[in-house]
Amino acid sequence: MILKGNCLDTLKTLADNSVDSIVTDPPYELGFMGKTWDASGIAYNADLWRECLRVLKPGGHLLAFSGSRTYHRMTVAIEDAGFEIRDQIMWIYGSGFPKSLDVSKAIDKAAGAEREDGVAGPYSARRPRDRVQTNTGAFEGTMGASTSALVTAPATPEAQQWQGWGTALKPAHEPICVARKPLTGTVASNVLEWGTGALNIDGSRVGTADGFGGGTKATSGFVNGYEGDGFVASTQGRWPANVIHDGSDEVLAGFPNDAGRFFYCAKASKSERNAGLEGLPEYATGVYAQDEWSRNNMTSIPTMSRNFHPTVKPLALMRYLVKLVTPPNGTVLDPFLGSGSTAVACVLEGFDWIGCEMTEDYWPIIEARVAWAEAQPRTLL
Repeated sequence: MILKGNCLDTLKTLADNSVDSIVTDPPYELGFMGKTWDASGIAYNADLWRECLRVLKPGGHLLAFSGSRTYHRMTVAIEDAGFEIRDQIMWIYGSGFPKSLDVSKAIDKAAGAEREDGVAGPYSARRPRDRVQTNTGAFEGTMGASTSALVTAPATPEAQQWQGWGTALKPAHEPICVARKPLTGTVASNVLEWGTGALNIDGSRVGTADGFGGGTKATSGFVNGYEGDGFVASTQGRWPANVIHDGSDEVLAGFPNDAGRFFYCAKASKSERNAGLEGLPEYATGVYAQDEWSRNNMTSIPTMSRNFHPTVKPLALMRYLVKLVTPPNGTVLDPFLGSGSTAVACVLEGFDWIGCEMTEDYWPIIEARVAWAEAQPRTLL
């Protein structure tokens, strides 16, 4: 069910203690791609999270994504609303790319100095080759050990001094706040009364090298009870951890012997984003190509998509999360439904769902994606 409007208003229409879990991807409050809804302060508003607390059953869990720079403010607001902060899940990926200001170039620009073209610089060896930035901030393609790309040379002594300096690290993770509404009594009594208060550990176990996973790169799908590329279902596996990764070569290289210990899920593909949207019009998504490492050099490339939401989360990840915190036949709430990934995940997992979304342009996308999920043969889920 879509509650159309601002979640601060629409959540008030829900009854106390009426949902079993909350899984949501709120605005990161970064003003991403110039979106006004990503700079409203709503994620920092304790009143919002108090409404979430009210409608959530005692012991119910809240999972909320955020950005690495803004997680703390959101989490404090969640705690101030009355939630217990239980943990933090870290989603690690290899496809992030820094949006960094080239300090040397900025100095030359301020001085009105022209830079010489065609000189190899210190970033050339790591410059992406044939990589296109998606509207989630990721880059697709291959990263060469070296390329023939040339960069400009500093034009002033001051720019030469600060050549190679920037302003940002490579983004490689997104934190997820794990919070819980206070229990009524003990965990055991709360579970018996409300059906909430615990995590679905066995249903979220991660496969071992004897079954699947085991550090092998995942290109789609995910583990334990689900099928994906090279995986088979299993009822055994490792205890679910508070680390999730995307199975990319870059991430696997960081812990080659331990990757199989963790759940992995690739970022949402274009085909996944647009599944079920064949009857909707295409729109330019504002995708960019980046020259070197500086945002100042970004130029627009007209890329078309029916699902033009800029921060679509992968279905495998959302399916894993809703299953982790929701009891069988439970109802999941998402106050920031976006293009409907949480709703689709719930349909595929057999949960009921309620989502709030105030942007009218996303409503047809949500409805079409949910209809697609409902039409999937149960034997394939």
